[in-house]
Amino acid sequence: MAMASTSSSSLPIPLSTPSHEPSNKTQKASIFKISPPPSPSLKTPSIRSRLSKLCQEGQLHLARQLFDTLPRPTTVICNSVIIGFICNNLPFEAILFYSKLKSSSLGTKFDSYTYSSTLKACAETRSLKIGKAIHCHLIRCLSNPSRIVYNSLLNMYSSCLSNVGCLSYFDYSKYDLVHKVFDTMRKRDVVAWNTMVSWYVKTERHVEAVKLFRMMMKTGIKPSPVSFVNVFPAFSSVGGFKNADVLYGMLVKMGSEYVNDLFVVSSAIFMLAELGRVDFARKVFDHRVEENTEIWNTMIGGYVQNNCLVEGIDLFVQAVETEQTVLDDVTFLSALTAVSLLQCLDLAQQLHAFVIKNLEVLPVIILNAIIVMYSRCNSVHTSFEVFEKMVERDVVSWNTMISAFVQNGMDDEGLMLVYEMQNQGFAIDSVTVTALLSAASNLRNQEIGKQTHAYLLRHGIRFEGMGGYLIDMYAKCGLIRLSQQIFERGNVENRDQATWNAMIAGYTQHGLVEEAFVTFRQMLEKNVMPNAVTLASILPACNPVGSIDLGKQLHGASIRLLLDTNIFVSTSLIDMYSKSGAINYAESVFTKLPEKNSVTYTTMILGYGQHGMGERALSLFHSMQKSGIEPDAITFVAILSACSHSGLVDEGLQIFKSMEKDFKIQPSTLHHCCVADMLGRVGRVVEAYEFVKQLGEAGNVLEIWGSLLGACRLHGHVELGEVIAKKLLEMEKVGNIAGYHVLLSNIYADERNWVNVDKVRKQMREKGLQKKVGSSWIDIGGSVARFASKDQDHPKADKIYEMLEGLAMEMKKVDHSPRINP
Repeated sequence: MAMASTSSSSLPIPLSTPSHEPSNKTQKASIFKISPPPSPSLKTPSIRSRLSKLCQEGQLHLARQLFDTLPRPTTVICNSVIIGFICNNLPFEAILFYSKLKSSSLGTKFDSYTYSSTLKACAETRSLKIGKAIHCHLIRCLSNPSRIVYNSLLNMYSSCLSNVGCLSYFDYSKYDLVHKVFDTMRKRDVVAWNTMVSWYVKTERHVEAVKLFRMMMKTGIKPSPVSFVNVFPAFSSVGGFKNADVLYGMLVKMGSEYVNDLFVVSSAIFMLAELGRVDFARKVFDHRVEENTEIWNTMIGGYVQNNCLVEGIDLFVQAVETEQTVLDDVTFLSALTAVSLLQCLDLAQQLHAFVIKNLEVLPVIILNAIIVMYSRCNSVHTSFEVFEKMVERDVVSWNTMISAFVQNGMDDEGLMLVYEMQNQGFAIDSVTVTALLSAASNLRNQEIGKQTHAYLLRHGIRFEGMGGYLIDMYAKCGLIRLSQQIFERGNVENRDQATWNAMIAGYTQHGLVEEAFVTFRQMLEKNVMPNAVTLASILPACNPVGSIDLGKQLHGASIRLLLDTNIFVSTSLIDMYSKSGAINYAESVFTKLPEKNSVTYTTMILGYGQHGMGERALSLFHSMQKSGIEPDAITFVAILSACSHSGLVDEGLQIFKSMEKDFKIQPSTLHHCCVADMLGRVGRVVEAYEFVKQLGEAGNVLEIWGSLLGACRLHGHVELGEVIAKKLLEMEKVGNIAGYHVLLSNIYADERNWVNVDKVRKQMREKGLQKKVGSSWIDIGGSVARFASKDQDHPKADKIYEMLEGLAMEMKKVDHSPRINP
């Protein structure tokens, strides 16, 4: 065959004799001297049987010594030694032995079994180059290779080529040696077909694997149990439960030898679980005649994979109660994963205790899973206790603990652990870098982010989604233009969904609405399908523009993509409609949601509050608790704000008191600000002032005192306003309080106290304080135009002011004096 013709006739391996072999004639002679003469009463065992027995007993060195005494060993004896090496898990020695025979002067002829056995050794050692050389040998030496040789060639090439690298990008049209061998076979048995189907599955050509299986059936080859084991993964990847059901029906029809085979049962359960039909997988599991640990593990894993966590744990308990079942690491890992996803701390503690009782030594992989479990159950301190007590740690242990810290908001602790990890001699990898970038994003620390980025560049580390992490980190650290550079520097065709999402979110967070929508359109033009994260990132960009039409279009897109009921998308839709003034649309989205969480309820309550619908906000707040969803600190901010805007002071104060008493939530500055604003809006300004005073140091916040000052102006409390203004001036070092100076000036202006107005304005000029100018916008034909007082930045400012002057002149010409009818 052309594919093997370039290989040399001799093997590229060392041919030295192992040290335990007899190396001279004297040693060989001594063996004959000590051998007892055959007993006339016993049948003399053949050399082959003696060699086979030594190989079976694992005494390969004695077998080799015996072989070296033979002046002209037969092909059968040579094959016995090669097979002996392979059976004793010494494939390299088998290849060396074959190589020595090939280069020796003994003149030993090789047959199909010689080549078949040696090719098996090449398959086990993944020695493609040597396998090709042996392929050349057999082409020259065997005029008509048997099917066993061809099957061994198929196995050798499929095993060795699996080691090439990323098989999904391999150019099979040119280099698929397995298929070339298969095509040259005149007669193919079920073993050849099985190997070929397995090779297609291995190389992720699942459709081809299914087609090949069907072709085998049409050819009249009866499938073996292995045939089904090989093709099941192809059917699970291609999808379609109907085809899988037909395939399993065919298996049942083949008889008990097939349907009761343990490997077949395990593979069938896995296939059905992959297709999401865990109910049918359970039926296969329940109808098993025999069982082993793998079958239990596959069924438990199928439940966990399909998010049937309670069922998975129940089955784990059944496995524990079944005395015949031997639990292994995979069983415990599946159970630990299920409890992690359930986030039930009590169950996590029970399972941890059970694992300790049943395993004398906890493997590192189990301890790593326990760390993850406690982390997801919001008990990161317990995770760290487990981590600290580990006698042995691998890089996964460090990364797991670092990620646990970062995911639980303990970013500083995660960063310190990275430093300790390096001191312990463990190298930072892509998982560590991911945690570092996440920590930098959370802390808004651009220095850590830049150092991590530099480390990636220096060490040439690349991993899937790296661009997205970098873009997100720089955007959250306020360096949106660096995010943009990374985004634009990458190949447009290679941008994945996460990278597009990160850039869109970054633009939205920085108020760069136009850039966000342009990027979103580019993403669609490149045929990258938006997901829930994409829509949740772009929907907030509709609010600054005030364009409800854009929001409706995105809502329509979410419906077409079947994402409108996604919890993140629906929450963003509710927020967008509320802020756009379409509270009825927001309410409609909320009502149709099949599943709600605290964030969804909070967003809807906030929307009601913004529209002055305090009664509805209160009703929703109470129904939220009846649904079993506990409000969090942000929910209380939303409901207190709603009460404030609607004048529901008594109800708001009652909720504020229950927050700490009933829900154990410590009030923050935002809650205090809501209460002060609530009292001040209805004229209970003095009461609000007393409330803030009794807060002590916790009340020394600009926003709280600023809210009081606004209430003083609203209700004409000039003297109290002066006291509060003085307090604000003392807090001036905290930040720019130009707005509060203007507010105080307006209080004096309402009282026509022009002296104090001038005094406040003078202080503002001396301190260089300037209130940020407000702006307005108008949507004309889908284009939003912004404008502000004395704005000169607009590209058509000259024409605008010219038009205004013209209008002013026209207004002066109009006679506004009242007309008297005669």
